[in-house]
Amino acid sequence: MTSTDIVIIAAVNLFLLWFSWWFSLKEGRFHGIPRFFGFSGLFLLTWFNFRFWFDEAFSLRQIVSWLLLFLSLFYLINALYFYVKYAKPAGMPENATQLISKGIYRYLRHPMYGSLMFLTLGVYLKHPDILASIIATLCMVAFYITAMVEEGEMIRKFGSDYEMYRKDTGMFLPDISGNLFKKRRVNT
Repeated sequence: MTSTDIVIIAAVNLFLLWFSWWFSLKEGRFHGIPRFFGFSGLFLLTWFNFRFWFDEAFSLRQIVSWLLLFLSLFYLINALYFYVKYAKPAGMPENATQLISKGIYRYLRHPMYGSLMFLTLGVYLKHPDILASIIATLCMVAFYITAMVEEGEMIRKFGSDYEMYRKDTGMFLPDISGNLFKKRRVNT
C-alpha cells in the first residue's frame, strides 16, 4: 500500500465517521456507531477488490456478483423512493415521522441495510480471498447490529405499531413463511 492509499483510506474513513455518526447522534440515536464500521469495511473491501471487478468476466462467481450488485441497487432505489415519499422526515433525513409499510417496506423492515449486505456480498465475490472474507464478515455483522439497534429505536418511537409491523415483515429478505401475501396490519 502506498502513502497515497493510506491518505485516501484515512480521509474516506473520517468522512464515513462524520456521515455515520452525525445524523444519528444528533437525534440521540446510536445506530450510526455500528453503521460506521459497516461502511468503513465496505469501502475497504471495494478499495482492495476494485482491480478484480472484470477479471474472468463470465465466470459463475462474477455473474453471481453482478446479480447481487443489481439486487442491491434495486433494494436501494425502492427503499429511497418510498422513504422520501412516506417517511416525512422532520429536520434530519433519518428522523422519520411516519412508519412506512408501502412498497418494499411492505415486505422488509431494513431494505437499505439489506442493500448494503447485498453490495458487500457482490463486492466480496469480485475477489474472495482471506482478507476479503474477514472484511465482508465484519461488514455483515456491523450492518446486522446496526439494524438491530435501529429496531430498538423504532420500537421506542412507534411502539406497538412497529411491533406489529415487525411481526409481518422480514428483516432483509421478504418473509416467505406464509406472511408474504397476507394483508399487512400496519397501514400508513
